[in-house]
Amino acid sequence: MTQRPDAANELAITFLYYKDLARAEAFYRDVMGFPLVIDQRGLAKIMRVCPGAHIGLVDEAHGMHKWAETRPVQFCVRVPDVDAWYSYIQTQGVENLSEMFVNDAIGIRAFVFDDPEGYQLEIQTATRPGA
Repeated sequence: MTQRPDAANELAITFLYYKDLARAEAFYRDVMGFPLVIDQRGLAKIMRVCPGAHIGLVDEAHGMHKWAETRPVQFCVRVPDVDAWYSYIQTQGVENLSEMFVNDAIGIRAFVFDDPEGYQLEIQTATRPGA
């Protein structure tokens, strides 16, 4: 076939690799509120972030990549009420929680923190239409 298939994509998954898959799953389920939608029997847990967007938590002992100390990845979730999320996350004992910040250049208010194995999460909201 010389042409890209034109059928719509079904979903998108970003995979992150963990030493302790159960701990990662508990964090994303219990703290972030992401439901488990696909259980790949100990290899990976695929959690829905929002319609069409998913995060895949992979046991590094069985995945295509291995856990690495350096994490050049940030997982970002855009929400309608960043202040409510900030108040909530402050009570969850997360590591490296930032102050709320504004980036006028890209039109967001946001904060960041780390998940249990050091991946940075950003929770943000737009400060202007189209941002």
